[in-house]
Parts: sequence; C-alpha cells; structure tokens
Amino acid sequence: MNTVAARVTRAGRPRPPRGAPKPTGDAPRGTTGASRSTGLVVLALALAVLLVLHDLLPAVGGLRSLVATALPWCGLVLAGLGLLAVLRRTALGGLAVLFATGVWLWVCLPFLAPAASGGGDLVVVLHNVADTNTDPAWTARVLLGPEPDVVTLVEVTPELADEFERSFAQALPHSALQGTVGVWSRHPITDADPVDLRPPGVDTSWDRGLRVVLDTPGAPGLAVYAVHLPSVRLGAQGLTSGPRDDSLRMLGDVLAADGARAVVVGGDFNTVLADGAFDPVLAQVETPPGSLGFTFPARLPAVRIDHVLARGAEVTGISTLGRTASDHLPVVADVVLPPG
Repeated sequence: MNTVAARVTRAGRPRPPRGAPKPTGDAPRGTTGASRSTGLVVLALALAVLLVLHDLLPAVGGLRSLVATALPWCGLVLAGLGLLAVLRRTALGGLAVLFATGVWLWVCLPFLAPAASGGGDLVVVLHNVADTNTDPAWTARVLLGPEPDVVTLVEVTPELADEFERSFAQALPHSALQGTVGVWSRHPITDADPVDLRPPGVDTSWDRGLRVVLDTPGAPGLAVYAVHLPSVRLGAQGLTSGPRDDSLRMLGDVLAADGARAVVVGGDFNTVLADGAFDPVLAQVETPPGSLGFTFPARLPAVRIDHVLARGAEVTGISTLGRTASDHLPVVADVVLPPG
C-alpha cells in the first residue's frame, strides 16, 4: 500500500483508468491542420494574384519590370510550396498550390511552349556583341554558323566594326553602321537612316538606333531595325527603368509611323516580353509564342532581353546560338516575308 502511494506521489497525478485516452496537451487535431494550411494557402493565393495583376504594378523603382522578369522563375517557388504541402500533409494547401500553378501556366505558357520550327525566307541573327569583346573573330564564326541572310549587332565599337566587316565580307557583303549598332546583309541595302531613341536628358553621343531598307528577292523594301535600349541599373531608388521605358515608347512611335510593307526589328531591349513597358513596341510588332530562350547572362542565362520581332512578315522560329566572347547569347530567327 505504501509503495502504490509513493508511485502516485512521484507521478504528480494518479494514473488514468485502463483504456482511457492519454492526455497529450496538444490542440485539437482540426486546429492543427488549419494552422498547417493557412500559411501555404495565403502564399499560394498571393502569388496567383501577383501573376495575374503583375502588369498593373507601378513602374516606380522598376517594380513592374522586376516582377515581370521573375515570372518564369515563380514556377520554382510553386514547386517549393508544393513540396511543403506534401511534407505537411495538407490537402487544402496542396489545392491552393495547384490553383496557383494553373495560373502560372496560363500566364507563362506562351513563353514556355516549344518554339515553332520551320523554314523561312530569311535567317536573321541578332547579337549584343559586348563592347568588351576580346575575340570578335570567334564571335563572327558563331554568328555565321546558321548561314544568316541578315545580322543585326549592338555594342559595336569602331574596332569591332572593322573586324566584323572583314569576317562578314564574303557572306554578308552589304552593311550599314550607326553609332554602336549595325546591320550586315546578304542582300543590297538601298537606304539607311539613324533612329533617335535617346531618352530625355541624354546627349547626342548616345546613338543606338538604325533603320535600313533591303532589296530582298520577292519582297523589296523590307525595313530592318537594329536597336539597343538603355540598360536598367540597380541603385538606391531601386531599378532605374525610366530611360528604357522612354526609349520603348519612342520606338513604338517610330514603328507606328513606318509605312514599310514589312518590318523586322532586332535588338537588345533590356526587358522581357511580359513587361508592360514593352507594350508600345508590341502593339506594332510581334514575336512567336514559345520564345522563352534565355539570352542573359551568357554564363547562366536567366532572362531573355534580346528579341527579333516583325510586322507584315512572320517570325516562325526563334532560338539561341552558342556562347561567344559576349555576356549575351546570340538569337537566330526564321522570318517569312509577305508574298511579292
């Protein structure tokens, strides 16, 4: 009797009757499940709303551009949330993640689908060759690999221009240069004019726009643009996207006023197609679905800021070439011209 009493005293409380449920001190199971789901549901739905409304974000501090650039990578965030839902065994959280994934696919599928392939009348190559390029001869060999009819280059210094003139002389004998942009063509260039895309406050030394007219077989008068828009820099006030956005609006106005039957634009736009700042240009020219191919930075491509677009002609396939001595990857596109 004394032994039993001692056991009760050491335990601090009497033992429950045999068969009774053991007290755990935990919250009810339903409350625990809800708490496990709430955070996941909130995060997934917030991400879904951001995906749908990203174009309505303010441009202040480059916020809209930053979110638009990150859209494809939101898939990795959703994959992480899905794994967390599995580990937590929360069906509600899993459903929220599936819903957000559906929204992500709806927004990004035009860029994620495989690029359409097929021959065209012209092969157009675009490349930001980098003004620090230390091997332009190698760069030229890569660019000539797909046997292009037209090559548009940006960040072309006078020294690089001389090297490209020599390297392209046989395959692309016709050329025009304006500032730091240039066009080389297999077909004769019948006209060449500068395109002023300088944002307000920038002096005339900033010269990054060129329009040429090509005498292409069956479709004479093709207008080809080579453009390089202002870079976006990260500073104390966020991303400085204002000058680039100004140049995009100016380019949109130039394209709207261009009366050419067919127009092809190749350049480094320093933004992605999903960026609302691109809208003035995309209202005039377009590129095919399935053109996700990242071009920058060349070592580990994470965004696509180099584009080939057209109006009156059709870009039927687009992809990237191998690395050169630049921090960008080259882009190659097939272009179908309108019937003569």
